[in-house]
Amino acid sequence: MNFWKAGFFILSGLVVATVVTLVVYIGNPGDSEEIPSGKVASTSSNHLVVKATKEDFEGIANTYINKAMKGEKLPVKMEIGNDIVLSSELTVFSITVPVTMHFDPIVREDGNLILKQSTVEIGNYNLPPSTVLKILRDSVKLPPWMIVRPKEEELFIDLSAIALSGNLSVKAKEFNLENDEILLEIIIPNE
Repeated sequence: MNFWKAGFFILSGLVVATVVTLVVYIGNPGDSEEIPSGKVASTSSNHLVVKATKEDFEGIANTYINKAMKGEKLPVKMEIGNDIVLSSELTVFSITVPVTMHFDPIVREDGNLILKQSTVEIGNYNLPPSTVLKILRDSVKLPPWMIVRPKEEELFIDLSAIALSGNLSVKAKEFNLENDEILLEIIIPNE
């Protein structure tokens, strides 16, 4: 066997191995991070319920996302309309593609939010939502209070882990986008 034939078979083997590795990586959503157990507010705390609009919550969310992601080169932006839209960009094979993910909010008993993915748009590509969430989790450094769970096709927002000044904490009480009514409970600990 001559040098060129051997080189051809080695190169062909590398290409096949790369394609198989990519297919396995993209097709496997991987393990999801566990949802932290909710923190119970002290009974000696004061509670204040605040009504917010979609626009108010969007502004607050983007402020905290930007603050937590300072220095990151890939932006993440939240928009709230009839559902919650998370926009970002992913770099795949040195090509930057816009990603738009649509979520339906679910308020948990502990006051945290689960954003259940309803649809996804990634450039002109048709990829399963779990794959897009896995790529997002692996390529964008999200704030620690945003937990991507590709297998469950959801994003967990740990409101209790967001650092608020004055040792305050926040819980979601109601998230009704249809009626533009978002109720948040602010917990003020007694010192």
